[in-house]
Amino acid sequence: MAISKVWISLLLALAVVLSAPAARAEEAAAAEEAAAAPEAVLTLHADNFDDAIAKHPFILVEFYAPWCGHCKSLAPEYEKAAQLLSKHDPAIVLAKVDANDEKNKPLAGKYEVQGFPTLKIFRNGGKNIQEYKGPREAEGIVEYLKKQVGPASKEIKAPEDATYLEDGKIHIVGVFTEFSGTEFTNFLELAEKLRSDYDFGHTVHANHLPRGDAAVERPLVRLFKPFDELVVDSKDFDVSALEKFIDASSTPKVVTFDKNPDNHPYLLKYFQSNAPKAMLFLNFSTGPFESFKSAYYGAVEEFSGKDVKFLIGDIEASQGAFQYFGLKEDQAPLILIQDSDSKKFLKEQVEAGQIVAWLKDYFDGKLTPFRKSEPIPEANNEPVKVVVADNIHDVVFKSGKNVLIEFYAPWCGHCKKLAPILDEAAATLQSEEDVVIAKIDATANDVPGEFDVQGYPTLYFVTPSGKKVSYEGGRTADEIVDYIKKNKETAGQAAAAATEKAAEPAATEPLKDEL
Repeated sequence: MAISKVWISLLLALAVVLSAPAARAEEAAAAEEAAAAPEAVLTLHADNFDDAIAKHPFILVEFYAPWCGHCKSLAPEYEKAAQLLSKHDPAIVLAKVDANDEKNKPLAGKYEVQGFPTLKIFRNGGKNIQEYKGPREAEGIVEYLKKQVGPASKEIKAPEDATYLEDGKIHIVGVFTEFSGTEFTNFLELAEKLRSDYDFGHTVHANHLPRGDAAVERPLVRLFKPFDELVVDSKDFDVSALEKFIDASSTPKVVTFDKNPDNHPYLLKYFQSNAPKAMLFLNFSTGPFESFKSAYYGAVEEFSGKDVKFLIGDIEASQGAFQYFGLKEDQAPLILIQDSDSKKFLKEQVEAGQIVAWLKDYFDGKLTPFRKSEPIPEANNEPVKVVVADNIHDVVFKSGKNVLIEFYAPWCGHCKKLAPILDEAAATLQSEEDVVIAKIDATANDVPGEFDVQGYPTLYFVTPSGKKVSYEGGRTADEIVDYIKKNKETAGQAAAAATEKAAEPAATEPLKDEL
């Protein structure tokens, strides 16, 4: 299971504390004006969604839930941004969908909404859909969206047009003999697809670029970055190959996890990747740091051909990562690998000279994975049963019961509000011997791959036959009880489902009509 969005946010939130900017007089005036104006954010629902997407060539849509605290915080900023952007030429439209409304849930499913709020940019009647990756305050939303309208790639006609390429960010520039042909078309197609992530430019004058050369062999794509080799080129204009080139080249060989906010875009990309991840955590301010850094960077070069991404993290900045992976500071210096199947391998109190050998053992398949789990509780007499990683399969999948399980975080406000409601529902259902309501601290236990936990609280309902559904019902005790009674399987139903499943032919190869 990939690291969830909520944990990616926590990892970065704990890495740096950003001070809020001082309020400006003009901002206060704008806020007052926005409060007095009619609502500028369009309200969409299942009946008018497609028409709105078709009508507006560019529209930002927020999928929200009324009970979501983050959505409530975003609402006034989103409205203020919508009012400011309504005066832009052309107008930039912001909209919202209550994804918790039963009639809108198919929309949320169609557009893969896995947490709230989720914001997506729809272009060209919905033919191009991208995740919104910008700020969550009005001024930042406005500036981000202004850059998203207009051409996806800007022409560089003179050296002064290219000065932005040295601003310490990642930029992609296509260098052509003329602005036509397959290579140029493919470049613009990719620029449109990735414009939310990168700035694109194009030129026929390579000498206008920093470190440019008029004699460069064109066409080519040049990626500028503030790390490693600073500039890398590709001459493969296949769209898929170009996208892979940009993805591989736009992350440092070793991502640094510290308090520098300039590193946060690379950290986001690192943790969102499905590739195996190697992480070295230690104290950056102590004497051995340089020897560890040297040994680690040497190991990165030695294993550069392997499918693994590398990170070095400062203990002080990495508390979110320590919580997520169930680590303790007294284990550092430590090296950890999480593979693409979410198995984890750990070497605590590692020495600089052991790093290469330990990594080699991992690549040779000689290491044993570890699982993060709290102890199985000796007493478990409360109405809501406590589950941990070491017994979740026994309780949820092997107990022969209907199980509603909550994945929660101790610090989550919504989880705290839900706790007494689950207690009440569990108490009501105590006489139902075939029903269990359970909870697991997803910050202290590994979440099995059968469950997709992208935020807290996340609830699943699992029947004795193994049917597993994400619980999207009401959040009152009565609604939870009614849902369980309506959807639970009896012993006879479970047996029939098991018999039907056993009678199904073994899956050897896909049927032709399913291809």
